[in-house]
Amino acid sequence: MSRRLHTTDLGCIACDALTDLGAGKEGWLVDNPDLLISLDTHSVALANRSLILILHWSSSNNGGPDPDKNRVVKIRPDLSPIESEYISAVEWLVFDDEVSRVLAVGTSRGYLLIYSLHGNLIHKQIVNTGKILKLRVRGTKRDLTEDASSEEVCVVMPGVIARFEGSDIQNMLQRWFQGTDSQFWNDSFDKRDSDDSGISFTRLPYQLWNVSKYGPCSDAAITGVMPPPLMETQSSQHYYCAVTIGDDAVISAFRLSEDKSRSLVGAILSKVVPATFSTIASLSKLIWRSEQKPTKKPEAKAQPFARASPLTCLKDHPRKGEKLTLSPNGTLAAITDSLGRILLLDTQALVVVRLWKGYRDANCLFVEMLVNKDTAASRSAYHGYSKSDYCLCLAIHAPRKGIVEVWQMRTGPRLLTIPCPRGSKILQPTYRFNSAMTTSSSYIPLEVFFLNGDSGQISNLNRTLN
Repeated sequence: MSRRLHTTDLGCIACDALTDLGAGKEGWLVDNPDLLISLDTHSVALANRSLILILHWSSSNNGGPDPDKNRVVKIRPDLSPIESEYISAVEWLVFDDEVSRVLAVGTSRGYLLIYSLHGNLIHKQIVNTGKILKLRVRGTKRDLTEDASSEEVCVVMPGVIARFEGSDIQNMLQRWFQGTDSQFWNDSFDKRDSDDSGISFTRLPYQLWNVSKYGPCSDAAITGVMPPPLMETQSSQHYYCAVTIGDDAVISAFRLSEDKSRSLVGAILSKVVPATFSTIASLSKLIWRSEQKPTKKPEAKAQPFARASPLTCLKDHPRKGEKLTLSPNGTLAAITDSLGRILLLDTQALVVVRLWKGYRDANCLFVEMLVNKDTAASRSAYHGYSKSDYCLCLAIHAPRKGIVEVWQMRTGPRLLTIPCPRGSKILQPTYRFNSAMTTSSSYIPLEVFFLNGDSGQISNLNRTLN
């Protein structure tokens, strides 16, 4: 009887350049806490504290040569040695045209860097003082069930969440790829930042919230748009729901406001205080005139925080939240804690709907599978699957057990258990920005990939269970 194969080999990234990141030693891929990995459909980025490697691979089976197979791009960001700055987060930013495919990098000083595939620095901007823990890319595409699309890049820092609009980043990249004429940079935005070398960059607009009421967070995510609170002044402003995890509070939730003064009192103060301050300042200039001119260039002001209102909090000492994973539409979140448990959180009702025990050091990824065998068999090779054909599942990698389990959401059974070699990681390609309407024939489901650190082999989990 033939053995069932639940994975498909796609390629290999093994090369000499990986020795700079510790390859060749047993467990180098999983034992180094400073090693960061981000996967794209045909590229993988690996980084340590000072070096980034971009490796290209191809999943085509046409038998022809792969021109990108042996191409390796090395990036050494210009980091501050005085502040002991280092790389703390990496994530791909992929857009429709495939040309605008760049790598976003976060540093321990709060800088957001964007590099091209050739290692050219496109953008540099400080988000906030502090370490960038994670760069999270997500969006809700416009389809038959969604009237509008929402795409964003979320920057997670200890006690702080920042949100960049995906369209702002895309517009900046499109103009950069169309030409590097310096006149473009002069006409793009009014606000500009410059790095230590004096090179000026466009300053992208973003929103910033302080979510440290229950202590600094180790991970966080904006789950989606939520309705405004009761007795709040109504406007066209959006409110977002954010979920954070950390040492002091396993789970916390906040309502994030786009406006820094949405309450009635805040609205009054926003009108009265600036007018009063302006009057006092004008009188002060009349009384204390001075001909002295400032000799030092004023420092750039830190962006003020918008309003973040706490919604709920779960404290269960000594349990600590460790990692957070969002479902595609943001309605579910899988949270791992320090006691080896996995909590499935309904982000709309803000209640835990499922719990797994005995999964220490686990990693979770949501995946979409063809669970119905009749549906999978009825489709021909000439017709693709629609979104409704797939079932949302949760893939749990238990490295201490050496297995990967697939569970049907929300309360379904365990569908699959496959062995996973030691020294391997489960990965998922980043969200692809797309403003066009998603059709049933073009739907691309969530997949889970395996990267074997010892062999460099990349494989993916088959969509069908039979």
